[in-house]
Amino acid sequence: MADTAKNPKKRCNGGVAEDDAYKSKSSKMTKQAAADPAQALASARHEFGEHGGVNMSIEASATFTVMEADTMRKMFSGELGPDRDFFVYSRHFNPTVLNLARQMAAIEGTEAAYCTASGMSAISSLLLQVCGAGGHIVASRCLYGGTHALMAHFLPRACGITTTFVDAGDLEGVREAIRDGQTKMLYVETMSNPTLAVADIPGLSRVAKEKGVMLVVDNTFTPMVVSPARLGADVVVHSVSKFISGGADIIAGAICGPASLVNSMMDLQHGALMLLGPTMNAKVAFELSERLPHLSLRMKEHSARALAYATRMKKMGVKVIYPGLEDHPNHAILSSIANPGYGFGGMMCVDMGTEERANRLMHHLQNTTQFGLMAVSLGYYETLMSCSGSSTSSELSAREKELAGISPGLVRMSVGYSGTVEQRWSQLEKALLRMQDELVLNNNNNNS
Repeated sequence: MADTAKNPKKRCNGGVAEDDAYKSKSSKMTKQAAADPAQALASARHEFGEHGGVNMSIEASATFTVMEADTMRKMFSGELGPDRDFFVYSRHFNPTVLNLARQMAAIEGTEAAYCTASGMSAISSLLLQVCGAGGHIVASRCLYGGTHALMAHFLPRACGITTTFVDAGDLEGVREAIRDGQTKMLYVETMSNPTLAVADIPGLSRVAKEKGVMLVVDNTFTPMVVSPARLGADVVVHSVSKFISGGADIIAGAICGPASLVNSMMDLQHGALMLLGPTMNAKVAFELSERLPHLSLRMKEHSARALAYATRMKKMGVKVIYPGLEDHPNHAILSSIANPGYGFGGMMCVDMGTEERANRLMHHLQNTTQFGLMAVSLGYYETLMSCSGSSTSSELSAREKELAGISPGLVRMSVGYSGTVEQRWSQLEKALLRMQDELVLNNNNNNS
């Protein structure tokens, strides 16, 4: 059998094969469907199993055979590829991983996507590909600690890529920081880690287009809640390990953007993804693809719980930070860019003022009332909490934390959805009341 008829029975919605294996069809859907990530995902190609199973098969092969000897030359020259179901090696493209990529592209409303072994591998590969040696980035001064360290320390040392950190909420300051001819990228998080400042993505997109730079948005905190690409972002990155996975058991990442970008990153001679090898395992991709259909339900519940707890804590006089509260400085921005029905996200912060008080609160929440768990990461069905300044933002210097607005006592919470709202609120309230009693007792002892 000739290789040009290698797989005549591709199974997909409507029986029509994709033009490009990693592309989403979301751009051809109705405006209503494209505006809702859940509808876009439901309209994406459904990959069936090898024998007609409702779930796709896992393609666990590292390498792939060909029927004709000359076919391998054609694949390496680019004449044949995954768009026609020809695969060379799973570090390049893998059918199961490509299915997850199509789903991610549908959710984010981008032309294409590529899934990687971790969020940081997605970010680092993208920065190296786009910026090149000596390139310049303008980035928000409040970013995940690992991303900040990559930009502030590793890239300058390794390849001369430098970053100017700015207040992303000051559009004029962002514009002034962009260096004509040198700046390649403007990089922000939809909701900053850990301060929960919300980026004005449409405004930043206007600045980026005016200056001719790529706008990259990390949407890890707000999948489904916000769709940056539909608001003007060029590329969206994710740590898929978090809300998208939902089980705190998988490390993964994704890059969602134009097909031309994915093609360049997979180039055999020059592509960062191809040559650096941040490959996602096919079994991981299969597990993640099975979790995506209920991501919208999970995000709605995360958001609903966070809003309920934040509202009640505010009434108690607790210094709570949540963009869903009307007094949050970016509440109006998030309200204007959020997808209807998904709330304001599942991340919430409590500022206890000092690291000692933050640690004491977390101790009570985990060990006294069993409200949540002291752990980094986010997006789990149980509430996870950490003192950001001494954990996930520890890569920042004291001055950098101050500029980013990270208080020493800032407790970042990823609000879970296990148990009932009232059950969990009772546990949270008891811990907060315990803290208030201890503060009163300490004050009395100090005054006596």
